[in-house]
Amino acid sequence: MEKPHSNNLALALCLALTTATGTAYAEADLVFLNARAYTLDAEQPWAEAVAVENDRIVYVGDNAGAIALSGSETKRHDLNGKMLLPGFIDAHMHPLLGGAYAKALSLETSGTVEQWISAVDQYARAHPEKELLFGYGFKATTFGVKGPTKAQLDAIVPNRPVLIMDEGFHGAWANSQALKLLGINKDTPDPVPGFSYYKRDEHGVPTGYLLEDTANNAMEKLEAVSLEVIIDGTAYVIDELNSYGVTSVFDAGASSVADHIGELLNQLENNGDLSVRIVGSHFAEADDIAGAVEAAVEQGERVKGSRYHYRMLKIMLDGTVEGRTAAMFEDYQGEPGNQGELVFTQAQTDLMVTESATKNIDVHIHGLGERAVHVGLNAIEKARKAHPKSESRYTICHVQVITDEDIPRFAELDVMVQSTPLWASYDEYGKAFVSDDQFSRFWRFKSLENAGARLTWGSDFPASGAGTLGMSPIVQMEMGITRQEFGQAEAPLQPPITERLDMKAMIRGYTIDAAYQLHMEDDVGSLEVGKKADLIVLDKNLFEVPTYEIHTVNVNSTFIDGEEVYSAAP
Repeated sequence: MEKPHSNNLALALCLALTTATGTAYAEADLVFLNARAYTLDAEQPWAEAVAVENDRIVYVGDNAGAIALSGSETKRHDLNGKMLLPGFIDAHMHPLLGGAYAKALSLETSGTVEQWISAVDQYARAHPEKELLFGYGFKATTFGVKGPTKAQLDAIVPNRPVLIMDEGFHGAWANSQALKLLGINKDTPDPVPGFSYYKRDEHGVPTGYLLEDTANNAMEKLEAVSLEVIIDGTAYVIDELNSYGVTSVFDAGASSVADHIGELLNQLENNGDLSVRIVGSHFAEADDIAGAVEAAVEQGERVKGSRYHYRMLKIMLDGTVEGRTAAMFEDYQGEPGNQGELVFTQAQTDLMVTESATKNIDVHIHGLGERAVHVGLNAIEKARKAHPKSESRYTICHVQVITDEDIPRFAELDVMVQSTPLWASYDEYGKAFVSDDQFSRFWRFKSLENAGARLTWGSDFPASGAGTLGMSPIVQMEMGITRQEFGQAEAPLQPPITERLDMKAMIRGYTIDAAYQLHMEDDVGSLEVGKKADLIVLDKNLFEVPTYEIHTVNVNSTFIDGEEVYSAAP
């Protein structure tokens, strides 16, 4: 179908009076006039007006065409030059897991150890009724090689258990009371030495720093959250997402609440609190490799509603740089023999990815270190060759460190790069753990774009490291463009400067390309006739705002299915 253009009003009206299904209607429910509408439609990048009937866009063009579709009941929004965009899509976050932590103690990730200890102390004093003090947000690299210790927490909270998850939710900081309740001592074996383990002192005694599964298991055993807390917290997270202009998200794993996904989402939907679309995943477990794909298929048939569908497979291949568990091709600095660990071998990864291709299941792979990225690409290449007609789509997320040789493979294999721009600011602590060469190969977004890769963006909330502010695509956009802390032109820049992106790349990664990752590009991601009326109004044009002021742009309104779900206070 041709697009309605403002220079052909007759054609525009003819097209607009018929929906994508051929059904005629009398008038639009909602029109946006005098907009600076950036459509993400290559044939018509900019428009002046958009009209909506029921939950679909029925017209994109000039004011005259939209006005002609208006009637006495039509709601008119005169944007007076404000920017209109398709709703933002967070291509990697954890909405339910984030709901569990939304109202817990949140530490400022960029803070110091002293500031975090003070925050825990203040929280403990303010909440004498809490039997367990639970929170998140510290950055492990700030503590140095030894990591956080129980002694630091014991000094301020000696009589109650304390458990603080790190900003990436790959580690935890526990005091002695928490370790005692968990039954963790010198004789407790490490589940996976070198990956999922307890940091120990020179005598083999656990120090209070828990890595990977040991951290998440501690949270579960201490019963840090309940279903009621998660439902309430997730509703709060969704409200925050709407306030940042987010209308769709990818749930990259619900972890400890995975068994209750359907129950939680059904309750949120019944409460009228599900004002985002959610595409979710089944998290492949190391002890059930053979059954991972079938479990993803079963979940896809069972966990779905009007705005949610859990139908992907998530494979976590490695850990993090700060935990020295991201899989590398060389030793971590100061740790001879430690190159991080792979959760799955190449053969195991090949098996799951290739089997996914036979079932047309999309796959989302956590690959943070260069070796993990390489293994993920190898597995996808094998699946592509074995099943060239499969409808499966593949994404490798995070991609913090990547080799030169693997950059062109993303485009060659049609693999999406999903990452979090906020993390691409200068990491003075993480730099100490890797070689200078590896540090120069952090977050190579522009190189990947130049090679033809499709880039998508997400917050990884609650693991973004910036609290709820990490959910803001606009803040993330500025940092993807500058590779510096937002609003700070003099802040250290994450090298190399040539990896900076432009605004077009940032917007695409939060709209049409993210929609492609979620297999939803026919419904969302651009302002085009026939697509869902998920759109947002910004108070300024992102292309015209000074670079270090991008984070100040506000979302005025957010719509999903043509319904306004957020409106800024006057």
